[in-house]
Amino acid sequence: MDIICIGMALVDSIIKGFDPHPVSASGYRAASGSLNVGGEAVNEAMAAAKLGLETGILCSLGEDDAGDMIIGALRRCGVDTARVLRSSEHQTPVTTMFVHEDGTRRSITNSAHRYNFHPENAVSRFSDARALILGSLFRAPFDEPAVILTVLRAAKEAGQLVFADTKMPNFRFLTLDDLGDSLPLIDYITPNEDEARYYSGKETPEEMADAFLSRGVRNVIVKLGSRGCFFKNREGSFSLPACEIRAVDATGAGDNFVAGFASEILRGASNADALRFANACGAICTTAVGAGTALRDREQVLRFLHGM
Repeated sequence: MDIICIGMALVDSIIKGFDPHPVSASGYRAASGSLNVGGEAVNEAMAAAKLGLETGILCSLGEDDAGDMIIGALRRCGVDTARVLRSSEHQTPVTTMFVHEDGTRRSITNSAHRYNFHPENAVSRFSDARALILGSLFRAPFDEPAVILTVLRAAKEAGQLVFADTKMPNFRFLTLDDLGDSLPLIDYITPNEDEARYYSGKETPEEMADAFLSRGVRNVIVKLGSRGCFFKNREGSFSLPACEIRAVDATGAGDNFVAGFASEILRGASNADALRFANACGAICTTAVGAGTALRDREQVLRFLHGM
């Protein structure tokens, strides 16, 4: 494998154009509703596979229709699903997501999102790849310091490049100080602006990045949405603007960004070139409803960049 993605797998019930004014005592309308596979690990694995990398995923699914839907979608994209864990004791998480006209969104989670499948007990399932993407740092299964540290130590012992995408907490709350031993094992961390502000307590992208760098992370990328991204390591920093595009749904844009960046880094690109490619992947993702709908392959992204 080139990349193994570990993290949350779920189904998104996406409601677009929700009208808050009831049409009956208990009835509401929306412009559209759809079911789409999602979760950071799923989105990143599907995108990486579409971009031409040999990609596997380690995640947990229930023995239910939602789990079958995710397995089918992963396989159609060429993701190796041999590492997927399935259990009849836990439901596959389903997230309800309200998407607004400008592409922004709000989501509703439930207790099924809390299940931690303990990837630290499955080292052999992820240590045979060139790179590892932690799809949901600060959320299950990476919301316990001991779990995070065990997985990252195993990855570095296997010589893997480690990318860590972050999420806002939903059930268990950790701070950067709680991960003091783990953060120096991360090669690239990719919080969005809200996440970076929450965990760093800072207001500017440079200050946010410094909070991660001071705790040992080697490279920090702060995703700034429509303002692009900010990169910083100990050698320097730079900003890149976002690609101009009409957003339909921002669901999964950050995950496509991370997969695009990791795929180009593994191909030997510089940080700046990899981030330009990542920006394009994120922008393309927003042109259709659902995290895995719009992005097709690497050639599509290169054509998009060439036309800018």
